[in-house]
Amino acid sequence: MEQHGITVTPLNFYHGGKLYRDWVDVTPTEAYELFLQDPESFKTSAVSPGAVLEAYRTASERAASILCITVSSRLSGVHNAARDAADLAKEELPGVSIRVVDSLTCTSAEGFVVLAAARAAAEGRTLAEVTATAEDMMARVNFVVFLDTIRHVYRSGRIPKIASQVGSALSVKPVLTMSPTGVLRFLGITRGHKSGVERVLKVMRGEVGTGPAHVAVMHAYAPDAAEELKARIASEFNCAELWISEFSPLMGYACGTGTLGVAFYRGD
Repeated sequence: MEQHGITVTPLNFYHGGKLYRDWVDVTPTEAYELFLQDPESFKTSAVSPGAVLEAYRTASERAASILCITVSSRLSGVHNAARDAADLAKEELPGVSIRVVDSLTCTSAEGFVVLAAARAAAEGRTLAEVTATAEDMMARVNFVVFLDTIRHVYRSGRIPKIASQVGSALSVKPVLTMSPTGVLRFLGITRGHKSGVERVLKVMRGEVGTGPAHVAVMHAYAPDAAEELKARIASEFNCAELWISEFSPLMGYACGTGTLGVAFYRGD
């Protein structure tokens, strides 16, 4: 973000009746600590077109072309807010070209799409070329995560609360990935942390093989486990770049703390 001047519109959540902006008012770690104190008072809040419009204003001070890449529209209303904001900007910022792209993914997989676009922009590419670079990365990047608990998944609206409670009692750990259409896809279940890690690495190994791998280890309030996984990946894969990233607390709201996974793509 700092190196490429990337503007990020923060997602919002409420805890104890107070509004927090992710990474602005609170870090993910601090947000998870709030969440663990009282999970039931943790509520998500939609991003407004006005907030995205403000990001466009900021970016327009540095460039006449803006590419906005959003989390999958199948998971969030951010994409619609970004498009509405772009419509509002036509009158307020008439000399600025804005392109809104649905990444059809989330987590650090979306981050790799953004980073690919930013690197292309830094090379002086046109808006059309930068957009094409982002869309090419969308087709290449993937992620796999496993949840330490299924107890909170009912908050996503995708399974009943009683089913998540039963799954939690049985220590079921779902393994998830993203489908090409931008929705979460169920890969299976594991019974323990070790088997969850092995399942994640098996999927990753099948896609990147021995080629150069671009990898981000992701976690929700599990820094030690993330460091261990990063060290193992560094020793077993040919990594062109290797990051550690925290899950947004809005994702942790449904996934629960302890979630661990990787976003990755095979380099050229």
